[in-house]
Amino acid sequence: MVDRNTKRVTSADVARMAGVSRATVSYVLNDTPHQTISAGTRGRVLDAAAALGYAPSAAARTLRTGRSDVVLCLLPDWPIGSEVGALLTHLSGALARRGLTLAVHPASREDRPISELWKALTPAAVLAFEDFSPAEIAAMRAAGIALVVALVGPARAEPRELHVSQQLVGRLQAEHLAGLGHTMLGYAYPDDDRLRYFADPRLAGTREGCLEQGLPAPDVRTVPLDPATAGDAVKAWRAAGVTAVCAYNDEVAMAVLAGVRRQGLVAPVDLAVIGVDDIPVARLAEPPLTTVTTDQSAVAAHLAGTVEAAIAGRPGPAPAPAEMVRVVRRESA
Repeated sequence: MVDRNTKRVTSADVARMAGVSRATVSYVLNDTPHQTISAGTRGRVLDAAAALGYAPSAAARTLRTGRSDVVLCLLPDWPIGSEVGALLTHLSGALARRGLTLAVHPASREDRPISELWKALTPAAVLAFEDFSPAEIAAMRAAGIALVVALVGPARAEPRELHVSQQLVGRLQAEHLAGLGHTMLGYAYPDDDRLRYFADPRLAGTREGCLEQGLPAPDVRTVPLDPATAGDAVKAWRAAGVTAVCAYNDEVAMAVLAGVRRQGLVAPVDLAVIGVDDIPVARLAEPPLTTVTTDQSAVAAHLAGTVEAAIAGRPGPAPAPAEMVRVVRRESA
């Protein structure tokens, strides 16, 4: 049962308990600079706020500063797998440590115009994973909203914070297989168009890796999560002289392994396979799956630092370190 008579605790209540003015409460709780407040007074205010369970009004803060402490994260129409989920979890914590609150909106532009979302929340920043039109960029900048495009963004707009790391994933796949002596590679592309935001830069990285290793471009085939169709792709790769396959992710890689068995072949003897993400069941595959993993905690920290810098109007951190992406070696390659 809801007690409708419960009164919201206000800064006036905190001021009365601490024996100070409301202005002093505001200075202490907002950590206002250039105010001479003794340690004892500050302690009384903080103790009173804690005892009363006082939480500053987000609406009042927005009116005072012109924006909230919210970072609006706009996800494209993605399937939320383990890696995206891990990234969002770490990102929420990394932003919270910077005094910011993550609000995630997973939807396509057709569901609701982007302008309606940021106008409703008045966020400090918008973190997106796909392009904005020049008009959208101009409108957000005019409203004082910082903008970070994390994955797919036009060169004329904002830096693409994760684009390089996704290319690195594909390049590491190619380098690993080339280091094992494979000279003709295949690429297993996902059949879900929603995944192209990650799939395209990963494939580009594999192509770059092949070029750097002096190998021909990879033989690209779409592989659904279906053993029979994956078996057809394996048969075609074998006919083309492919001896190893870079898969978009671990799920697609396991479909390729199923296709290998469907053809009566054995991995990695007849076809080596490398995935991406190191999902928990990767080590249970037959054979256990070699994969590329990304430290999502490090990615989240980098994104949070980039967002914080964008809000402050200063240059962002150095590019995300390559060490956050590495190969996990198992028996499939």
